[in-house]
Amino acid sequence: MVNPVLLVDDSVRATIAAAGALAEDVVARPDDPLDVRDPEYIRRTLRPFSRVTDVYFRPKVRGLENIPAEGPVLLVGNHSGGLLIADTFVFAYAFYQHFGAHRMFHQLAHDLVFAVRGLGGFLGKYGTVPASHENAERALDKGAAVLVYPGGDHETFRPSWESAEVDFDRRSGWIKLALGKKVPVVPVVSIGGQETALFLGRGRRIARGLRLDRLLRLKVMPVALGPPLGVTVLDLPARVPLPAQITIEVLPPVDLRKRFGAKPDVDKAYDEITGDMQEALDGLQEERDLPVVGALARE
Repeated sequence: MVNPVLLVDDSVRATIAAAGALAEDVVARPDDPLDVRDPEYIRRTLRPFSRVTDVYFRPKVRGLENIPAEGPVLLVGNHSGGLLIADTFVFAYAFYQHFGAHRMFHQLAHDLVFAVRGLGGFLGKYGTVPASHENAERALDKGAAVLVYPGGDHETFRPSWESAEVDFDRRSGWIKLALGKKVPVVPVVSIGGQETALFLGRGRRIARGLRLDRLLRLKVMPVALGPPLGVTVLDLPARVPLPAQITIEVLPPVDLRKRFGAKPDVDKAYDEITGDMQEALDGLQEERDLPVVGALARE
């Protein structure tokens, strides 16, 4: 069998080296990333930042009233757009506009997101923390709304033609987390992020060959097309997202024990909730007339 490493050209090797260097930057973290969230910074910057996002991504966010106004809740979303997490920006701005900066809110993101220069400190102040079970548990213990993306790098780098598919790769830790902490699950579905570039594939075989899971906690080595450089690998060395219209819908909360019994079957809960999310995402897809443009008709 051909070693996948031998199939990687010099540009991809350079990208791997750059990713490794970025990963080293992540080591310099605060003692507690949950403490970085800064309500005053959010209040001061929310209006100008969200205006830029409103113009660029023309967001539609529905169903925020389905999120409890206080107390811990696990928001579970499908994820799109590579490392640039446009859907997270759109949702975070809408969340804080609806609830105010005082509502504790944390979003979990891959380590490499924090290594993108210029993003780490900004994201932390808005409540984004490195994705880990421990950070999610501690945030819920503090009474926060916590947004998790179970599909992680597997889903956010799926091919663009799979934009309307929920793909958590059978990862069900979020169900166990919600059960353990006795918090409701609120599904969140979005579409448009996978149109911010032309994502061509995950590159999982190459990632395995390069052992990126050990180096960077990555199971993918994706190639995408987008400005300004054309071809990027793992969104490196740089990529500017296309101004795709992003729509997000928040579904009604799910009390796992009320819906699935005192001892819920995890596989059943996974299948039904992701099925509900897929049905909602299908509805969002039907609204879109054109990729990037979104819906042409007025609402």
